[in-house]
Amino acid sequence: MLLFSTILDINASMKKDDFIRLVIEWNQGSPHMSNIIPGINWKGERNIRFGDDKLWLDIEEYRNQNIIAVRYEKQEDDGSIWDTDYVMNFTAMKMAIRLDRSYTQEALATDSRFSTPHFITLLIERGYLKDDGDLAVLRTPVIIDEDSLELVSEIINGNKRYKLPVVYISRTYYDEDPVNVKLLAGRLKGVAHVLVQKSNVTNLRLKDMCNGQNEYYGAIGIYYPNQSIGHRRYLYRSSIGFDSFLLEKVVRVAIQYSNSQMIDSLYTWQGVNNALLKDRLVSQREDRLAAEEAQKRAEQEATHLLDTLDEEERRIRKQAFDDARSEANRILESFDEDIARLQKQIDELTRTNEALQFENQGLKAKLDSSDLVPVLYMGDEYEFYQGEIKDLILSTLSDTLSNIPQKSRRMDVIKDIINSNDYKRLSEQKAEEIKRLLKNYNGMSGRLKQALIDLGFEITEDGKHYKVTYYGDDRYHTVFAKTPSDGRSGKNNAQAVIRMSF
Repeated sequence: MLLFSTILDINASMKKDDFIRLVIEWNQGSPHMSNIIPGINWKGERNIRFGDDKLWLDIEEYRNQNIIAVRYEKQEDDGSIWDTDYVMNFTAMKMAIRLDRSYTQEALATDSRFSTPHFITLLIERGYLKDDGDLAVLRTPVIIDEDSLELVSEIINGNKRYKLPVVYISRTYYDEDPVNVKLLAGRLKGVAHVLVQKSNVTNLRLKDMCNGQNEYYGAIGIYYPNQSIGHRRYLYRSSIGFDSFLLEKVVRVAIQYSNSQMIDSLYTWQGVNNALLKDRLVSQREDRLAAEEAQKRAEQEATHLLDTLDEEERRIRKQAFDDARSEANRILESFDEDIARLQKQIDELTRTNEALQFENQGLKAKLDSSDLVPVLYMGDEYEFYQGEIKDLILSTLSDTLSNIPQKSRRMDVIKDIINSNDYKRLSEQKAEEIKRLLKNYNGMSGRLKQALIDLGFEITEDGKHYKVTYYGDDRYHTVFAKTPSDGRSGKNNAQAVIRMSF
């Protein structure tokens, strides 16, 4: 499963030895001792492997294309395999960085979250990364004040684009950051630029500059290099824990965009190795043809020479000729063996690549189902609580069963989805609890208020009424009379709450 992928522009100051030394420093300086390969003593080799079968670092140089490819692999005890690849093209001065994780079925239950490679931090600190236009590639946020509003307005208006997406974070109504901006910038290093509004006092001026299209009061916008995608906006909610959810949402969307970009095969470890094997195969075939031609010429010359000799000399020379031909045939056979071996390696690598692609697609779908909606693509609505959206969809599907003809394809598909997704009926349970709490409603007691808060409702006073808002989202609110007029108030309130929330 592809977890992380990016391509970065590198300064000409980086040489091949610098690149290899930095990779080794990255491994040897890891804060996790289990990741460090012991005994690395690099002496300038271009093609070398360190480590063992479970933890190794392989360096390959592809001279024909001026490329050095590095793979670091770690096999975990739980059946998962981590692959980190660094492919540096010294002609184009571009570096591809990829992080993959392969899973066994048993490892699917493990947490799929990861940290972006620390190697990018080393590239930033050593000054190896080229600027993206007028923005440096950083692991810290860029603060937007009065003097830099024009930069933001140009991005929002679509007049300025960068190779990397731009994440613009506005300040909340209370002039606070909606998320941990330093953490966000660190998690998106090498993937996106993070621009943070210094103060919301600039909202009005920015609004005028952007014709009202700017994010404000905690909203976050992601502006993509691809104009056809445009930008995405994520609104801020003041509910507990929403800041963490919003941060993870932005990280996931930005990295998914980066991972979805098509790249040349020579910017992948497998692609470089495949190209190396093919070049060696071509070279072996050319060497075999040359040896075969040389053998034919030698045989012709030997035959001509034998015709000019007496019988005894001819016998001696013929024996030597036969011996030489046997040796030549042995050499040709060795060429054939090498060619067959190389072809087998190429075929195996090709099959492995294809298998990994299919495996990654299938496993990614399974893993995503724990966070996104199975079968369907996730939209921009966020979850108010863990598993909410999945439960609402399954609840809706379950409700439709009574209206679907029995022994039909539609019925079988819907039942299969419901039965395969651990339908917990969370919304039904919450609805029953709401009915119980409001059954004898005669006013907002302290105990009732706390019970509603525990279910995700915010309670505020509004004149003669209580305003009840679901998870602080004003799209979903109703009112309760402070002094109910009849005995049906509780039932009516419960129906209103259930209808808007579940």
